[in-house]
Amino acid sequence: MPQIDIRQIDITTLDVDVIVNAANNSLADGAGVCGAIHRAAGPALIAECQSLGGCDTGAAKITAGYELVARHVIHAVGPIWHGGNNNEAELLASCYRNSILLAEQRALNSIAFPAISCGIYGYPVEQAAVIAIESTLKTLRSCEHVEMVIFACFRDDIEVALKHAASHHAL
Repeated sequence: MPQIDIRQIDITTLDVDVIVNAANNSLADGAGVCGAIHRAAGPALIAECQSLGGCDTGAAKITAGYELVARHVIHAVGPIWHGGNNNEAELLASCYRNSILLAEQRALNSIAFPAISCGIYGYPVEQAAVIAIESTLKTLRSCEHVEMVIFACFRDDIEVALKHAASHHAL
């Protein structure tokens, strides 16, 4: 089983094969972690993202990492929280699943996730943490290449929620 690490760290500084961007549907520079990744990667990332034609909620697309330490960026579009009755859980799980599968297809060994949808998209942190851990573990069962998953937390409550969710799976 791949190693899973949960820690409070700036995702843009991680030396991994790929970091995941909590992207918007247009793959444009945004706020929160999305803005931080775009600023750290430089203008070439914006140019490549503009060439991709956007991305559906729950889906993921990959680009180069440009000026980041990470070699690639996977842009996963999480759902906006509307109370939980609009397929948000499946769409969020799909972000983690599709990102890991994209890394696996490219034979990438290490991937770092932010807390997708937990910032300006308003997803409740405790629910999002359970979905992140469970969908990641389920997807990793079919992977040969992905050996390390890092959950890069930008707030204490997210780190606590992820570690709590992981504790139920003996990580």
